[in-house]
Amino acid sequence: MSRIRTTTLAAMAASGLVGSLAVLAAPSALAADTATVSVLHAVPGVPVDVYANGEELIPDFQPGTLTDPLELPAGSYDLAVYPAGSDPASTQPAASADDVAVPAGANATIVAHLTPEGTPVLTPFVNDTSAVPAGQARVTVRHTAAAPAVDVRAGGAVVAPGLTNPNEAALTVPAGTVSADVVLAGTSTVAIGPADLSLAEGTNTIVYAWGSGDAGYQLAVQTLSGLHSSPSGVPGGSAGQADDSLPTPLLALSGAGLVAAALAGRRLLASRV
Repeated sequence: MSRIRTTTLAAMAASGLVGSLAVLAAPSALAADTATVSVLHAVPGVPVDVYANGEELIPDFQPGTLTDPLELPAGSYDLAVYPAGSDPASTQPAASADDVAVPAGANATIVAHLTPEGTPVLTPFVNDTSAVPAGQARVTVRHTAAAPAVDVRAGGAVVAPGLTNPNEAALTVPAGTVSADVVLAGTSTVAIGPADLSLAEGTNTIVYAWGSGDAGYQLAVQTLSGLHSSPSGVPGGSAGQADDSLPTPLLALSGAGLVAAALAGRRLLASRV
């Protein structure tokens, strides 16, 4: 198992998210004049309309839904979400972010979610599409829930300590099944899991924890495939696409075990908020 890599994203939100999508853009893809952008609605209970540069991009966007990858021209975008069906001319956005830079060749996911205090925000995450060594898989965990810090464990060992909203942690592991759970930071109190997570070779499996104590905590999964270091030897995938085996809306991780685990952890997390 590789050393954990943790990225802090709070500063990006505080600075208006300017230029944040350029941080991890793959150099090999920068010749393109478009970017791949997915959007995850992780604010519970509120259907929204998503606008980019004043134009409606996604109407009636339901909570828990991850869009198919959108090919957008590279450039700068003013993003806003409004309650579904409202008039932007007379309605304040539920969340907005101006001058979000979308560089050519980037693969990113923009998440509408709650802060730890329950305020809706927009946070962009740049997805790591770099090659994964043969026989390996990458797993990324993103904390986007109205909840306190957590520790993520794999095989009983803490691999992402003190993960807070809106941060992420990533590591590379042998392809296969990983037993993982989430505990309240600094404790052994299990909030979600344990559950087995199937990680295919040459993929980046991105797990989002989202929701709130009142509405319940949910998990969503996005899978980026085709990241093999020797793609000719293994069937490739389409980087940036949500796992075709998962339902949309993505209201749970694949497998009923994680659904049950998420619901079981609801009260534990709520008690610490």
